[in-house]
Amino acid sequence: MDVGAQEFIHNRLLDLRDEGKAILLISADLDEVRRLSDRLAVIYDGQIVAESVHDTWDEMELGLLMTGSKMEEEDTHEQN
Repeated sequence: MDVGAQEFIHNRLLDLRDEGKAILLISADLDEVRRLSDRLAVIYDGQIVAESVHDTWDEMELGLLMTGSKMEEEDTHEQN
């Protein structure tokens, strides 16, 4: 998709959001997801492992959640 089409789609998504519509955005582009989303849910191994409002996590925390590292870390702490 070219830059113009991407900008059009992003603006349309934001317009729909402003109209009160719910939108499920799935993307591998974290900048896009963070720019367009009011809430984020992270799926790892087929399960939603975290959900929060926009900008709760920095890029490092989000990356750890996406790779399951943060979950493994919490499991280790719970076992001790």
